[in-house]
Amino acid sequence: MSTRAASRNPFAALTGSTRRPYLTAAVFAVTLACGIAQLAARGLYDHVVRDAARIDAGEWYRLVTGMFFQDARAFGLVSNLLWLVVFGTLAERVFGRARWLLLYFGCGLFGQFTSYVWLNPVGAGNSMCVAGLIGGLAAVVMTASRRYGVVLPIQFRVMAFAVPVLAVVDTVAHDNHGVPALLGLALGFLLLPRRPVVGVQEG
Repeated sequence: MSTRAASRNPFAALTGSTRRPYLTAAVFAVTLACGIAQLAARGLYDHVVRDAARIDAGEWYRLVTGMFFQDARAFGLVSNLLWLVVFGTLAERVFGRARWLLLYFGCGLFGQFTSYVWLNPVGAGNSMCVAGLIGGLAAVVMTASRRYGVVLPIQFRVMAFAVPVLAVVDTVAHDNHGVPALLGLALGFLLLPRRPVVGVQEG
């Protein structure tokens, strides 16, 4: 794709694929169902939240359930699902479904674990999973010109290179989104599609 075309439609320059985001939709549906159940059954959250004391007592499943429920309740559910739609769809079209799974759940689980042992021992939400996708997409944007011959608008490149900086600042501030974003960035470089992003097929 030419530089001019990428400037008109930068998202098309990144994806170039008509792959339908079925995986993103499936994870969206499960996360939405968990969120609705949490809002309907007030006591449910206490049984699924990431809680270091209860994990220490052997309830390791909380590291997984913490990725599907929200500590900010309705607001967290709506905002996190919106981010999932945007970045999940884009990442699925760029990386394919297998790599998407690794980025989303690998970074999410890593974020849950580092939160449990260090950053934020109590909480829940799929935002750390989305942070992993953002890190992976940042790697694609950083390499788009050299690897794929696609020159993206400067604002996209600035945002991509800002991701690791903001992730480090976030971690220093003792928030738990920076670590999964950094892992997503590292995995993104390892999982870059071999063929050009434009016209990428499933794989």
